[in-house]
Parts: sequence; structure tokens; C-alpha cells
Amino acid sequence: MTDQNELYQQVILEHNKKPRNFKKLEKPTHMAEGYNPLCGDHLMVYLNLNKDNTIEDVTFEGDGCAISKASASMMTMTLKGKSVDEANKLFEEFHQLVTGNLNPDKDKNILGKLAIFSNVWHFPARVKCASLCWHTMKGALDKKKSISTE
Repeated sequence: MTDQNELYQQVILEHNKKPRNFKKLEKPTHMAEGYNPLCGDHLMVYLNLNKDNTIEDVTFEGDGCAISKASASMMTMTLKGKSVDEANKLFEEFHQLVTGNLNPDKDKNILGKLAIFSNVWHFPARVKCASLCWHTMKGALDKKKSISTE
């Protein structure tokens, strides 16, 4: 097993065991429900935006596989303090990353620690697991109440 794969597994397991920002946000300005009917991942994403369209807080709750929960945990950590424009850019880059269309070692990006998901595209069934929270966050920003991966 390569060092990259070991690091990936450690990060996924850590965020699955102790997800960050795993709670319901009281009085969110934006929220959406996400569901992956293929594997049963189901979550809610809550955001509080201030008057300047900056994400002051973002949380999630729900059930899902380790990849889904870890991705949501890391997403919430990354998005706090970001503008809606930055969140949308991160959404696009993350989607490109997990579909194999962005190489974080060669392509300019702002993903930071999220680049750990760079090999997910090798496992097509797991792409939806990793991206469910991101699609749900985007749906919340777009005022959609429910998002499905199918």
C-alpha cells in the first residue's frame, strides 16, 4: 500500500469516527437534504450566511458510509469563513477532483487537504459517496430543499 493510500485511509477513518461539525444548526439561513439511493447515504447540510454572503457556520447530520461522512466533515471545516463564490469554486474543483478531471499535483487548485480524495475516481461507486455532501451544500445555496445523486 502506498503512503498516499495509507494517509487516505487514516483520514477517512478519523473523520468517520469523529466527524467535525456533526450537529443540527439552529436557525440556518440555508439548508438541504441529500440522499444517495444507490447506497443509502442520507444527510442534511445546514449553513448560516452573513449579510456579506460569507459562510459563518456550516454543519451536517445524517447517516452514511465512511467516505460520505468524512467528506462532509472535511467540507464543513473547509467552507467556514468562505464566500459563496469561493464555496462554488470549491464545489467545482472537488467535483473535478473526484471524477478524475483534476490532478491536484499538476493542476492549479484551492482544495488544500481535500486533495486527499484524489483517487476516489478509481472507484466509480464511491464518487457519489464523496460528492453527496457537496451537491447538498450547493443545493442549499441554490435554495433547493432536496438533492439526490440519481
